[in-house]
Formats: sequence, C-alpha cells, structure tokens
Amino acid sequence: MGLILCSLVSHSQITRLYSRFTSLDKGENGTLSREDFQRIPELAINPLGDRIINAFFPEGEDQVNFRGFMRTLAHFRPIEDNEKSKDVNGPEPLNSRSNKLHFAFRLYDLDKDDKISRDELLQVLRMMVGVNISDEQLGSIADRTIQEADQDGDSAISFTEFVKVLEKVDVEQKMSIRFLH
Repeated sequence: MGLILCSLVSHSQITRLYSRFTSLDKGENGTLSREDFQRIPELAINPLGDRIINAFFPEGEDQVNFRGFMRTLAHFRPIEDNEKSKDVNGPEPLNSRSNKLHFAFRLYDLDKDDKISRDELLQVLRMMVGVNISDEQLGSIADRTIQEADQDGDSAISFTEFVKVLEKVDVEQKMSIRFLH
C-alpha cells in the first residue's frame, strides 16, 4: 500500500503533508486524535466534519498515523486529465470515481449496513441544515430522495442506487481538494 500512496504524490508533496501532519500532532507522538482534527478550521465549520473525521479512523481506533492520514486524504486528490484515460493494471487508485463514491456513501451509511435508510438520510440532512428547516420539511426531502433513488423497493438506498443517482454529477471535481499545491 505504501507504494500506491507514494505513486499518488511526489516526494515534495509528501514532505508538505508530513509537515501538516506534525503541525496537527499536538501530542507529538506520531499520531493524530479526533481532537487534533477538530482544530482544523475547515472541518470545525463543516456540518459533516465529525463524519469526515471518523473516516480517518479505522474501526475501534482512536489514533491515526501518517500512513492512515495520507490514505484517507488520497480519496480527495483531484483526478488529472492524463489519469482518466490510463488503463491501470492493479488496484484502483483511492481517488478514482468509484472510491470517491464509496467514501461519500459511507458518510451517509451511519450504521454501516451498506444501505442508507430514511432515518440515516434524515440524520445527515439535519447535520447539514441544522435547525433552519422543520422536521416535516426534512422528512419530505428524505422521502422524495429515497423515492427517486430506490429501484428495488426496499425503502433504502443501496450503493448501486447511490451511484445511479450521481451518474451525471461531477464527483471527481466536487470531491477534490487541492491540498498539495
């Protein structure tokens, strides 16, 4: 996996990321805690900040090392034009459209059962809009979203259905952070 990550970024970019990592590492122990991430202003103000922070931590872990930090950030690396046409043999890059969609899907799939239920959709919508919209309005949005996406009639959104809904959305652009330039 180290080789895959190294192929995604240049040596100078890794050096800059490592510098950012160490500046966040307030415990100076080579790992980041959730509290370290909560000090990042962009995450602190993002309504889904806690969900994004959780994505950095493997199941049951409360610290992330530099390799894990890089692995999660790699999902947000923009896909350059010259990469789109490459026929890649081997593992799919973490910043591929498919992996970006999996990452986004996991932000909504709160109970990790590979489906987005109405309740999960409501919870994420509530995180995103706060108290600016009534529960009734949010319920209506959730119902409409599930109605439009649900193809198999199970009243939930599977990953396949999620992908179908987003097929015309430029996910590569919307889920890119030019944090290395």
